[in-house]
Amino acid sequence: MLEAKLYCGTSGFAYDSWQPDFYPDKLPKARFLSYYATRLNAVEVNYTYRRLAAPATFDKWIAATPNGFLFLPKAHMNITHRFKLEGAEEFTRLFLDTLYPFERAGRLGPILFQLPPNLPSDAPKLAKFVAVLPRSVKTAFEFRNATWFNERVYEILQSANVALCVAENENLETPHVLTADFVYLRLRKPDYTESELGSIARRIDHYRTNGYPTYAIFKHEESPAGALHAERLLKELREKANA
Repeated sequence: MLEAKLYCGTSGFAYDSWQPDFYPDKLPKARFLSYYATRLNAVEVNYTYRRLAAPATFDKWIAATPNGFLFLPKAHMNITHRFKLEGAEEFTRLFLDTLYPFERAGRLGPILFQLPPNLPSDAPKLAKFVAVLPRSVKTAFEFRNATWFNERVYEILQSANVALCVAENENLETPHVLTADFVYLRLRKPDYTESELGSIARRIDHYRTNGYPTYAIFKHEESPAGALHAERLLKELREKANA
């Protein structure tokens, strides 16, 4: 059985402080993305959280990266933090339309809907919202309030093939519940020990050998530690798959 695909990256790429440990010292910032894409094969796009981008912006990013490199947009803050999913259908359609350049080029990864920590569970509201999401694109939800971690929410996500984003940070860890035919991991701790990285690698290997494409996104920091962790995971698991 062929292992499912693995995409590793970070939540951003345009960081001067990653020179020289990740980016070459004299590399112009305009070439950061194209260089990033030589070492990693996905990036989470926080830009879309605050802006509705013009098609030319995404066309430029697509041209700077190779086929097979994916962009994982974060849903606009109006959807998750202003409307809090309620009455957000029209704006959501507008937001999804802006992602068409990625979709057209075959470069659109899962779209992340990250809900605010102060938003408690509301299963009916979630069910109504996911019902309008197009099945042609992958979507994932990151819940940052523990009240969302319940069977009714998991059932709603499963019914629409929406992933429960498995996120971990210093304050909250998401249960490892699979609700879609792919896995979205957000690895947000400030740093990871060798033991922790080994555990993550084994978990990803388990998902992939069971047919789940996996997207693993490390946190961006002032240091490039997350990018280096992502590169290591990608390299090690690719080598294991080819052994």
